[in-house]
Amino acid sequence: MKNISAYTISLLLILIAISSCQHSNDNSDKKIFKYNESAGIASLDPAFAKDQAMIWATSQLFNGLIQLDSNLNVRPCIAKSWDISSDGLTYTFHLRPDVYFHKSECFTDSTRPVVASDFVYSFNRILDEKVASPGRWIFSEVDSEGSQHAFSAPNDTTFVIRLRQPFSPFLSMLGMPYCFVVPHEVVNHYGADFRQHPIGTGPFKFQLWKENTKLIMRKNPNYFETDNNGNPLPYLDGIAITFIIDKQTVFLEFIKGNLDFMNSLDASYKDELLTQTGQLRNKYSNKINMHSQPYLNTEYLGFLMENNDSPIKDKRIRQAINYGFDRRKMMKYLRNNVGIPGCYGFIPKGLPGFDTSMTCYEYNSQKALQLLADAGYPNGKGLPNIKLSTTATYLDLCKYIQQQLSIIGINIDVDVNPPGALREQIAQSKSNWFRGSWIADYPDAENYLSLFYSDNFCPKGPNYTHYSNAKFDKLYTQAKATTCDSSRVELYKKMNKLIMDEAPVVVLYYDQILHFTHKNISGLQSNAMNSLNLKHVIKR
Repeated sequence: MKNISAYTISLLLILIAISSCQHSNDNSDKKIFKYNESAGIASLDPAFAKDQAMIWATSQLFNGLIQLDSNLNVRPCIAKSWDISSDGLTYTFHLRPDVYFHKSECFTDSTRPVVASDFVYSFNRILDEKVASPGRWIFSEVDSEGSQHAFSAPNDTTFVIRLRQPFSPFLSMLGMPYCFVVPHEVVNHYGADFRQHPIGTGPFKFQLWKENTKLIMRKNPNYFETDNNGNPLPYLDGIAITFIIDKQTVFLEFIKGNLDFMNSLDASYKDELLTQTGQLRNKYSNKINMHSQPYLNTEYLGFLMENNDSPIKDKRIRQAINYGFDRRKMMKYLRNNVGIPGCYGFIPKGLPGFDTSMTCYEYNSQKALQLLADAGYPNGKGLPNIKLSTTATYLDLCKYIQQQLSIIGINIDVDVNPPGALREQIAQSKSNWFRGSWIADYPDAENYLSLFYSDNFCPKGPNYTHYSNAKFDKLYTQAKATTCDSSRVELYKKMNKLIMDEAPVVVLYYDQILHFTHKNISGLQSNAMNSLNLKHVIKR
């Protein structure tokens, strides 16, 4: 009887333990969100968050004045509200008093609240040439009379920014990681090593980073944001990031459940997961959730317009190339219909200014042949071969275009380059025709149209085609200073049409975000900029 009683007690204890594990918020095994970052992470200092890997990581550790929601609307963050002067030059932010930095030995009392002077310090740090932040450009419109005039803190909860001229996209730009607030005590203590010792205000705090192996973040118990019911965020106990380079291995780890999340698709396994129409295959539908939405990324081929003795100097040749291949078939067979054929201009879907009524360059071989004839090359006769520079990642797309254009007499030589070498060629204007991508830095079409403004010729700016048009420049300048959203969008549409008429680019497609999670994951939030918001994630 004694043995039976002991057995019963033991069994009860086991059942209680199991029940506790199922309901406890402290069960780290169930509440650690795991994902892989094949590209690696170079720094956890938001001043250097120039690529997706660093943006995702720093966004868990830091906060800024504002944040962008899933619809790319500007929402409060550390700033609970703000005012913009009628002339569009002065931005006054009213800060929350209850935001604290993560604990650190660098603080007198282990932590302290964020005050307005922290933003003065953080923004001036971005402008400091000695820091060499790649984000200096975002403050190109601040008052040129000096940093002390541009950024000021009248008191602990009021932060003021002054611009030298109106720039409507500026508010949304403040959501970029470059604008995250950092504590001067910690930065001054660690110097350049702040990249490995990040202290921010975010929903998660830094714990461990073994470079190229793993990165661990833990829940910030003092985080200031709550959900709609007043419950504290985040729900997760932590985040674990691995750095497996081989994407096939990453896929297998995800399928086995060792990773909770997978971003996008690699060619090595896209047909395993998706049907040709872009749907999740039936064998995975009971195990995996797939979320898709527009991605602010335009994939294109760019023509160098300046000092070019190539046949592409002739607009009719550029237009013939645009008409000469079937984008919709390309997306179906090479991309499993992930993305939208680039038939509507340079502005991607997901931004005001994207206009499906402005259909341009739908496949039309007869029109392409007519343009060739008008240019003096009937059926392509006498037209020299044209070199297209690309990378191995996009070789299948370029080979497809090569094959299709050959049918109408346009012969393409596809030149494959390492990514770094191609970027260098483009930046130095040494490639007459090149494959490029433009991923939005901020959610405004001005970001895309800046590639065609004549004052932005590379290497000074992002105008890699050296496109120049006085009418376009006038519209661009006007749009930058226009505070009325609807009026600015109409100007964007006019500029978009000009670009397509002149054809300095061949728009291939507008990209699409694909996120894959297991069925036990919910609450993952993103937007068309492919942000990663983990503070609302629940892992069951």
